[in-house]
Amino acid sequence: MNSSTPGIEPELHARRAASFGAKAAAYAAHRPGYPEKALAWGLAGARGTPERVLDLGAGTGKVSQGLLALDVAVTAVEPDAQMLEELAKALPAVTPLIGTAERIPLPDEAVDAVVVGQAFHWFELDRAYPEMARVLRPGGVVVALWNHDDESTGWLAEFNTLIKSSMSRRWLSDYESLPEHEAFEPFEKETFGHKQPRTAESLVETIATHSHLLVAPEAERAAKLRAAREFLDRNPETASGEFDLPLTTTVFRAGER
Repeated sequence: MNSSTPGIEPELHARRAASFGAKAAAYAAHRPGYPEKALAWGLAGARGTPERVLDLGAGTGKVSQGLLALDVAVTAVEPDAQMLEELAKALPAVTPLIGTAERIPLPDEAVDAVVVGQAFHWFELDRAYPEMARVLRPGGVVVALWNHDDESTGWLAEFNTLIKSSMSRRWLSDYESLPEHEAFEPFEKETFGHKQPRTAESLVETIATHSHLLVAPEAERAAKLRAAREFLDRNPETASGEFDLPLTTTVFRAGER
């Protein structure tokens, strides 16, 4: 359980996990947030109503922003200072802390829920699970979310096949459950429809923040981004102005035993 990304070499896993800081501003501008109903479903796995929530692996605050709308107090823990700086600028109501899932800078039983957006696959779970259990109050819940393109829209399936790189891998969100731990009940899974207004330019900017392209050889990265823009410019649904990008948000939740 050391690496939670099946089929990915440890060295590449580490490079991808550390690749986002250089694109922190673009990540903040272009990555989608999470629908309120998905976050609410995750938090409902706690016993009682959560009041204090940890956004773990918080990035630039996409989860934190959604949690604030649910009227909870949010602490954000993120290892990359550039990402955390973007979060702090955008969300002054959130308490930002430098830290990792394997060493959470909070006291015991500090929060009612630990929520992880688009980051659970980077964690060393044999170290992260005990830390999450430590900072949770009795009856707390762990929630992991991923946003995905809804490939039932035909052009998106074709587009995503086109932009796969030599660094692409399968992520935990593709599975029916997450790895279990003695501190938590088995994970439940639910999906929610979502969408994000895009243009061809902003979608290509988003693709450029994906870790598999951030660590790809420069020639391959440039070729993939060029091919993405050419596809979007000739595809009737994306060629003219703004369009809605259909997304699916996958949510896993597990209560403490």
